[in-house]
Amino acid sequence: MRSQNSRSGPRLLKRAISTPTEIPAPPFKEERRAAYFLEQLKARGLEDAYIDSEGNAIGIRKGSGNGPLLLIAAHLDTVFPEGVDTTVRFRDGRYYAPGIGDDTRGLAAMLSVIDILNDSGIETDADIMFAGNVGEEGRGDLRGIKAIFRDHPSIDGFISIDGVRMGRITNGGTGSRRFEFRFKGPGGHSFGAFGLASAIHAMGRAIAKIGDLETPSSPKTTFTVGTVAGGTSVNSIAADAVFAIDMRSNDRHQLALLEQRAKDAALEAVAEENARWNSGEITVDFVLIGDRPVGQTPSDSPLVQLTALAFEELGVEFRGLSISSTDSNVPMSLGIPAITIDGGGQGGGAHSPDEWFIPTDSHLGPQASLLIILGLAGIEGVSDAQLKKL
Repeated sequence: MRSQNSRSGPRLLKRAISTPTEIPAPPFKEERRAAYFLEQLKARGLEDAYIDSEGNAIGIRKGSGNGPLLLIAAHLDTVFPEGVDTTVRFRDGRYYAPGIGDDTRGLAAMLSVIDILNDSGIETDADIMFAGNVGEEGRGDLRGIKAIFRDHPSIDGFISIDGVRMGRITNGGTGSRRFEFRFKGPGGHSFGAFGLASAIHAMGRAIAKIGDLETPSSPKTTFTVGTVAGGTSVNSIAADAVFAIDMRSNDRHQLALLEQRAKDAALEAVAEENARWNSGEITVDFVLIGDRPVGQTPSDSPLVQLTALAFEELGVEFRGLSISSTDSNVPMSLGIPAITIDGGGQGGGAHSPDEWFIPTDSHLGPQASLLIILGLAGIEGVSDAQLKKL
């Protein structure tokens, strides 16, 4: 009998995990998973839940009407393109699937919180908005959360549930600016038109100049040219070339300074290429493809303090405050209290096809989220909401 239970346990849990994980949610194509999540919200009593204009699945659990508005969210999208096999597989005590922790775990934890609130019959002072949001990863550029805060300016606080291993509180938002630097020129035959300025040569000069830039280690400020493309053939002087650059910093001023230095380097490179050949003219355009704002929630904020107390109450080791790039960047930049916490369990290999999850102590994720929510939202007739209306 013991052997039979040990075999059926993983199978039963796999079925529970598989449904959302195995619904593909590539960047900008999260519709199927959003529809599934909407069904889950409605099944839990949020009958007015809906898909908004950006593709977010949103439902509101009404409070007494006298409290603030608290948003809880987990992102629907993964980093994986169409065609990636999202089948959940169990081996060696682990569940493997792309996106199983980042962020299917957050979605599952959020639904568990709604179940607990419903089963307990707890009524909160605050209205609680639950959202499965799109566009957290990559070129999604936080478009889902940006849309929610655009459409709901009355939100007073935000918790993002993202990832697995508990213990850290992300109360800082690393900002990023991403551009395509697009170089254009006349182009021509490599032999017959030799002497024309080349878009690729100009791009190469620009990359070399940017590669020599120095940035501060504190506040941490970084850059990388991640992709390059251009040209027509090996025997053509390139008429076009483009590279994508990612620039990040924990400081608004340093991020803006780095952006200007990178653009200046590209303009210098173009001028040098044009002067070198004195024939044809290269130009460069800067096309913004990503803008994640810098932000921070103070460590003495009730939101941060309540989270630390919830960890302590549950015996979760507090592993410190952290700064990262998450959905919380948006409300932080608006001066709205916001943090990102994990959904519980153990896992690894995020953003890889071998991402894995183990449900060890996974119950602590929803429990921590519930304690934080109740502290912020207040319990009608029992405790006041610690989250204040802005």
